[in-house]
Amino acid sequence: MANRKKILFLTGSMNQTIQMHKISMYLSEYDCYFSQFFSDDQFISLAIKWGMLNGTIMGRPLKRIAENYLLSQGLKIDDKAELHHYDLVVFCSDLLFPKKFKGVKTIWVQEGMIDPFTTWSGIIQKLKLPRYWTMGTSLNGTSNLCDIYCAASEGYKNYITEKGTNPDKVVVTGIPNYDHLKLFLDNDFPYSDYVMVATSDIRETFRFENRSKFLKKCVEIAGEKRLLFKLHPNENKSRAMEEIKRICPENTLIFTDGPTNEMIANCSELITQYSTVVYTGIALGKKVYSYFNIDELNQLMPIQNEGSSAENISTICREYIEFTGKRNQFIAQYSSSFEKCVKGYGE
Repeated sequence: MANRKKILFLTGSMNQTIQMHKISMYLSEYDCYFSQFFSDDQFISLAIKWGMLNGTIMGRPLKRIAENYLLSQGLKIDDKAELHHYDLVVFCSDLLFPKKFKGVKTIWVQEGMIDPFTTWSGIIQKLKLPRYWTMGTSLNGTSNLCDIYCAASEGYKNYITEKGTNPDKVVVTGIPNYDHLKLFLDNDFPYSDYVMVATSDIRETFRFENRSKFLKKCVEIAGEKRLLFKLHPNENKSRAMEEIKRICPENTLIFTDGPTNEMIANCSELITQYSTVVYTGIALGKKVYSYFNIDELNQLMPIQNEGSSAENISTICREYIEFTGKRNQFIAQYSSSFEKCVKGYGE
């Protein structure tokens, strides 16, 4: 056991955490550990201590939720990679890159939807300011700092390469949790034929939102149909529920947790903001609304490969951790054949 190679999976939201767990399940021959996404920047450490980043994946609330899940699954935690040196680190975000991982083999895994690229995103890139200053994910996957990038689709591969990552590093693997969405059509969720609203944590991540205007638009879209709200896990739930009850009809359903994909499967229309679950609606043929352009979303849609994305990514992890040459040699040798070796590509 002591001689087994070690892999560290960086976790964040529950979606990111579950994705990393799924990938690790195919890598049982290695010693797998998990740590919440972190930074070794002193300013960020102070911001976390003062609670300024509680709305992000580095904040205490989401870290506590992720670690409770890991412990419930019997998985090993190495917070901030303080216990071991690792042969491979699997990133859920490259908005920050801890200095301790310099020289370690690294793989980035796309979680879901990437926020829109804005004027501010462009300024940050041009001035080479910290990528996390976007206060969103518009620059996630664009740092070119990781050795290999696992993307959800050709559309997202094009996005992250156009924004700065070497295209030879990027392979379309699909992403766990969003690669077999038709499965959710068979469910026992007790409601149906409603207009569903999946909200986003816009305000919690320090961006402006006119929530009252958004809610009034939801009421207009729904017309005579019943509304069902599924709140983002990171939202201020008491505030959100008070706003919904004040503006929406009395028979409106509000869920703070529950089976989101099953809820979408049973709805007649889906209203989203900046939420990856819009892809569930698209895959299941629902009429969808989003702050993103719908035609662009169709181009970015994660590939549906019957749930093989976690295994696809684990294949790359295994190939890379066992490669004995220099990192750039691995990329040069495998970049042209990545899509051929990953199971389910293009299905």
